[in-house]
Amino acid sequence: MSHIAVERNRRRQMNEHLKVLRSLTPCFYIKRGDQASIIGGVIEFIKELHQVLQSLESKKRRNSLSPSPAPSPKPQLQLTPPQLDCPFIGFEQVKELGACCNSPVADVEAKISGSNVVLKIISKRIPGQILKIISVLEMLQFEVLHLNISSMEDAVLYSFVIKIGLECQLSVEELAIEVQRSFCSETIYANEI
Repeated sequence: MSHIAVERNRRRQMNEHLKVLRSLTPCFYIKRGDQASIIGGVIEFIKELHQVLQSLESKKRRNSLSPSPAPSPKPQLQLTPPQLDCPFIGFEQVKELGACCNSPVADVEAKISGSNVVLKIISKRIPGQILKIISVLEMLQFEVLHLNISSMEDAVLYSFVIKIGLECQLSVEELAIEVQRSFCSETIYANEI
């Protein structure tokens, strides 16, 4: 009889822990509600968080090793449609139907996940930047399904899950560039929209 009570208690605790894990994990990581899916989704989420942590730590090391320059006024970036004259470090295709668009201001990664796009942006904290990004996404016919914002010191990670609108004609490469453009000179970009 005591064995049955112990087993019942163990299952109750396991279900409570699974509920907590599910509540802490963004919904797009967990495909179904069974235990294996929840644990698998949590593992993927932790792996992704670990990658973000490594990226932020390496950026922090690079920043601490490089001498800090004197503050300079913001450069006026010239944008000419459809080309972008931002000083990009790189633009590359990534696995799983995605693209990265990196600059000194922000790193943008867009990946297709089913009928949605997972968009990750790492940048320095810029007041009002999230509103600009959301405005750009809405202008491009994307619907924000989920948004997670994480920060560490002066860096911030924006993680979006966005639904692709029916009128959307953009590739993931173009999406990454458009989001990157929102970090460029505010007045010039506002005139472009």
